Amino acid sequence: MSKLWGGRFAKNTDVMVEEFTSSISFDQRMYAEDIAGSIAHATMLAKCKIIGTDEANTIIEGLKSILADIEAGNFSFEVALEDIHMNIEKRLTDRIGAVGGKLHTARSRNDQVALDTHMYLKREIVTIGTLLSELQQAIVEVADKYKTVIMPGYTHLQRAQPILFAHHMMAYFFMLARDFRRLQGVWEGADMMPLGAGALAGTTFPIDRHFVANELGFSQVYENSMDAVSDRDYILEFLSCSSIMMMHLSRISEEIILWSSTEFSFIELDDGHCTGSSIMPQKKNPDVAELVRGKTGRVFGHLMGLLTTAKGLPLAYNKDLQEDKEGMFDTIDTLKFSLTVYASMLRGMKVNEKVMGAAVRNDFSNATDMADYLVKKGLPFRQAHEVVGKCVAYCLGANKWLMDLSLIEFKEFSPLFEADILEAIKVETCVDARNSYGGTSSTGVQQEFTMAEQILTKQQAVLDMFTKSNI
Repeated sequence: MSKLWGGRFAKNTDVMVEEFTSSISFDQRMYAEDIAGSIAHATMLAKCKIIGTDEANTIIEGLKSILADIEAGNFSFEVALEDIHMNIEKRLTDRIGAVGGKLHTARSRNDQVALDTHMYLKREIVTIGTLLSELQQAIVEVADKYKTVIMPGYTHLQRAQPILFAHHMMAYFFMLARDFRRLQGVWEGADMMPLGAGALAGTTFPIDRHFVANELGFSQVYENSMDAVSDRDYILEFLSCSSIMMMHLSRISEEIILWSSTEFSFIELDDGHCTGSSIMPQKKNPDVAELVRGKTGRVFGHLMGLLTTAKGLPLAYNKDLQEDKEGMFDTIDTLKFSLTVYASMLRGMKVNEKVMGAAVRNDFSNATDMADYLVKKGLPFRQAHEVVGKCVAYCLGANKWLMDLSLIEFKEFSPLFEADILEAIKVETCVDARNSYGGTSSTGVQQEFTMAEQILTKQQAVLDMFTKSNI
């Protein structure tokens, strides 16, 4: 097949080289962006009198007909044509004749592919942001459903202090809120229009780049043509943001996996989000959480891969940059799957309140509150810490918990203990006493719910703005 760039060559491209350099197998998903960019470019060429208005109209109608063909499944992509851009341009020229060749006036595949990628990522960020907000909403719903449930809070995976289950879950809400903030920054980084940079140095034609930017919903235009065609910062920012987001999902996955084990039995996952064993009939495996935890590694890998690809590239464009897309596409697909399935899984999860309650009562997680009790009686905290530590050691030897001790036993460790000590170290008291801002008390958790509602409203406003500015 004759190449659209083949004038300088006397020999056809080796078939193996065609397959190796082709990107059509994965970049065909950007067909809508490629056609939209070409329509805006043709409109600008006519506006600037670089091509005739009739010619532009012919090109635009041809592009619209190709878009209809692709969406109807009536378009065959060819490896020999290398990428989405050449596939569409070849079909356009076949359909409308030589005038189709004028579409590539004042642009290069370098700025064209950059444009497509910017537009595609902007569109997908809106989808990911929507799914992220939906997962946050699911977290709020689960937290509210079990808002009175008390569970052990952990440090070092050792029981530390009693907390509300809702407080634990809402920690993930606020992690994801930071992810949304980062995602917003990624969108703003992608909201720069590279078209018109040409291959690297701009063009001799009197184009209007800001007109094209306005047509395509960009708020900014690259100030430097070499930067425009070689910049992949916005993809790196996306992969970085995605890696942090997947890390957060992996952390909650680890807890879901632990909590659903027989050893914990804190939760039970819905059957629809688990699988069984081919040999062990009793098994109920938390595969969704495990897969999300596992897929985190591939997202990390895509970030490291592109950083490594870009680190040694001289300006401006190099074929290495074709490696930016597969990792980006796979990360998008992985995020969309993970966020969607997680929201569904959490909504179907059942919390075992009795088991969580028994766990927090049969331990020493109220020891800090016992020390705080002594501090409020005037004892310095370090001394109070030592007193309670000795009390815990006594309980371990006597096979008792702090709540099992009599007032006489308490007073053996400090005369400051009074009859109200048992009320002070009840788990319900311990939880509600932590009423400092951001604490686990029921009042604090209710404040978190209020803030969550405000955050979700703001996030929706951002998504609406992004949607409106995207084409």
